[in-house]
Amino acid sequence: MIVVWWLVIAVAGAFAVATILKLYWKGAGLYRIRRAGPRRLTAERHRLWRDPDRRGLVDLAGGPGGAEGRPQPPFTFLEEHDGGTQPCCSVRDARGRRWRVKWGHEVRCETFAVRLAWALGYYAEVTHLVESGTIEDAAPLRRARDCVDETGRFTDGRFELDDPAVRKLFEEHSWAWNDNPFVGTRELDGLKITVMLLSNWDAKDRRDVARGSNTAIFEEQVSKWRREARYLVSDWGGSMGRWGGTVMTRGRWDVDGFEAQSADFVRGVSNGCVVFGYSGQRTADIAHGITVEHARWFHRLADRIEEAAIVSGLLASGATADEAARFARAFRIRIDQLGLAARR
Repeated sequence: MIVVWWLVIAVAGAFAVATILKLYWKGAGLYRIRRAGPRRLTAERHRLWRDPDRRGLVDLAGGPGGAEGRPQPPFTFLEEHDGGTQPCCSVRDARGRRWRVKWGHEVRCETFAVRLAWALGYYAEVTHLVESGTIEDAAPLRRARDCVDETGRFTDGRFELDDPAVRKLFEEHSWAWNDNPFVGTRELDGLKITVMLLSNWDAKDRRDVARGSNTAIFEEQVSKWRREARYLVSDWGGSMGRWGGTVMTRGRWDVDGFEAQSADFVRGVSNGCVVFGYSGQRTADIAHGITVEHARWFHRLADRIEEAAIVSGLLASGATADEAARFARAFRIRIDQLGLAARR
């Protein structure tokens, strides 16, 4: 009996702590957004999606920047970053381009996720996996000291292009799933399906800024007189494993978990909307209210991407041949389920 009471007290205590943390994060986020003030966007046009070119259907290995856009050694150290959950530093490559290099368990997830999102027509950052290399003139490192040895050698670095010509709005000036110019559109619902297709449970947005927003707005000069604001998911690190609402139920880059949940990707159709099995950081915003019509539109996009292209993108992201084949088959299962639901 005493043990039961202790268990009740422990569960109640954990629930109370979780509630307090949620209230704190919400309050801290509201404060930071209010303190930051309004976004100072100068763009005349706001975009979330563009009709993907044919290259996106065949070159998932190259991704948004194409194979010709890969980082070129030698790499010269610029600075180390303290933010984020994984070690990261900035380097300059032989072409004078600046890259943010990240290590850790999110590298393969992010490298593949940006490729799939881009192939489906969504904006994504130019990202490449560099399996090994050397960073010259690296200063004494703190967080990245276990990722770069004393000679500057590293393995499995995710290189993300940091173009100074692009004005990047993160965190307080990012966007939320329920507050953006595309609410109610098929394009936004398609991005939500992309999140679920990748099992990305970490769909935090501007409202979660106290913990870190995973959305961003990139303002780019598209002509001499015109700027364009592009809305994107900037962090896909919670992808390619099990979705879930708690730390105990979710994962990343776990082919066993990804396969196991694929059968539950689509549960059916109710009141004209597709019912998904997904859960994550913002389940209600991501999984609920996607109409059959919007799912049908997205399925036409996803169905064009051949399994061989998905395999090539996975291999370029660090997957083994076995992982690539199994992930690709699971993607096909999910896409086919969506197609069946979209026909209702």
